[in-house]
Amino acid sequence: MSELDPHPFPLVAVDPVANGQNEWVALCLRIQDSEPGLSHCLPQSLQAVFGTPDMLAAIAPLDALLMLDDPSPLTPPVLAMLPPGRIGFVVAASALGEDGVRRRLAELHETGYRIWLDGAMSPDVILPTALRSSARDCGLDAPAAGRLVALFGPHLARRVDSARRLSDCAAAGFDWFSGDYPYDPALAGNDTQDGSSRRRILALLGLLSRDADSRELELQLKQDPTLSFHLLKLVNSAAFAVNTQITSFNQAITLLGRRQLQRWLQLLLYARQQPDGLPNLLLPLAARRGAQLEALSRIDGGQRDDGDLAFMTGVFSLLDRLLHMPMDEIVADLNLPPHVAGALLARSGKLGAWLRMTESHPSGGDLAAAGIAPADWWSSQLNAYQWAIQVGRNV
Repeated sequence: MSELDPHPFPLVAVDPVANGQNEWVALCLRIQDSEPGLSHCLPQSLQAVFGTPDMLAAIAPLDALLMLDDPSPLTPPVLAMLPPGRIGFVVAASALGEDGVRRRLAELHETGYRIWLDGAMSPDVILPTALRSSARDCGLDAPAAGRLVALFGPHLARRVDSARRLSDCAAAGFDWFSGDYPYDPALAGNDTQDGSSRRRILALLGLLSRDADSRELELQLKQDPTLSFHLLKLVNSAAFAVNTQITSFNQAITLLGRRQLQRWLQLLLYARQQPDGLPNLLLPLAARRGAQLEALSRIDGGQRDDGDLAFMTGVFSLLDRLLHMPMDEIVADLNLPPHVAGALLARSGKLGAWLRMTESHPSGGDLAAAGIAPADWWSSQLNAYQWAIQVGRNV
């Protein structure tokens, strides 16, 4: 869009929300003000975001939770784009003290929208009877154990940044969680397997990088029944959209080619290793980073090989958390191209700058410095979450 556009495409902070079974259930969205004092533009920003073609279809079956300071931006044209069955509103509880807000939220609830009241409420404010789902920024603390059990849920705990805080929030009665807790070493890669499958996957990736013979690859695959199961399950899943059912590794290699084989091996590093174990939340996070870096490479004019390396960079960026190993040791073992290694070790170069931005919520200045238009950033985000949702449901 032109810099003179009075309503440029907004920045959107997106955070996945998971339940207690480590399954993504929603995406939490907040429009980031590009400049102070432009909150009056929020209705136009919401229309731009939710007017993105197939936006809600892209994140299906997940719902979108829209974070708001108050319900005033929910004008009739905005609500016309927000189907009640797919959208929930996380509204600051402090807004209940403003004229008309309690009535407006009750009306939205009666229309079919789910409402979460976010934060502490003034003791002199009467809580609307129908609004009993709560949200809370738990970055500093969590309510006492059992505090929310008597209220309707699900309740949303935001900014849950550690395994300990996750446990405290669950004990308090929260059902849904968002934050950086999947990166906590106490949770990341926490399973009972001995690491043999992951070591074999790393060995296979090394063989692929050296263009090893297909029979050598197949021999490695056949040595690990668990890995074999996961590989065939993934390659036949909707995430890869293969028309012919694949029943052997030789067939997988032939039909998919080494590029795709390399991709699902990279993702399977994060797969649960025990059939009855919880999903690993690092899997969709790594898939999202990989897909977004690939999308940014494509927007930047990169060729197919550039996109493959960008995808690899994003997926591998969480291996140190998964394997509990220093990243420099992992990079040395994988014999990666210098610019990929630099991105992983020091966030250097263009790939490193993109990777750094996928690790947080970048500002408009960050995007401008990287030469990325806000609309392109949103497109790359949407593409990445669509891919991550598919992978997370199929691995």
